[in-house]
Amino acid sequence: MTLIAWIVVGTVLATSAGLLVSRDWRLELGLLGLQYVGVFWLTNQHWPISMAAIKIVTGWMAIAALGITRLNMKDSPNDNRQFWPQGRLFHLFAAGIVTVIIITAVPRVEDIIPGIGLPVISGSLILMGLGLLHLGMNAQPFRVILGLLTIMSGFEALYAALESSVLVAAMLSVVNLGLALVGAYLLTVPKLEENV
Repeated sequence: MTLIAWIVVGTVLATSAGLLVSRDWRLELGLLGLQYVGVFWLTNQHWPISMAAIKIVTGWMAIAALGITRLNMKDSPNDNRQFWPQGRLFHLFAAGIVTVIIITAVPRVEDIIPGIGLPVISGSLILMGLGLLHLGMNAQPFRVILGLLTIMSGFEALYAALESSVLVAAMLSVVNLGLALVGAYLLTVPKLEENV
């Protein structure tokens, strides 16, 4: 079981780093879908499978909403506009720095909140850290929403170990779907302004 959990942590790290490096929105949504499978597995460590399945279903519904909206849009030439350097090597280097910081922080967090398990703490902190990095490096609404969903995934995986309430699971699902719908709306706003 522990080996599988560490493989899931590696998968979560790869998908989060892939979201930083990728420039194709289809690949990004695929990586986000695989990331939600990892969150499902991390959440399943502390919740029954019926409650953990909420994470994967909600995540894939959010991906579907964003994908359908993005599919109906044209690619604009300023889609690659960013505040930070755009090199993939720079993004991987920044992800490596964040990962090293997280690896050093995991034992301390495990001392503060015992009983969660190192794989769950590692996976959730990796998601939150790389999600924050993704959020800080992008200005496009689509990529910002992907960063916010990644941060929420990490928070949900960590919070699932602390609270097993059905109401909390439902509220976190509503927040995820709300983020996806707000993101879908923000993607369509420039298109709506052109029609007016």
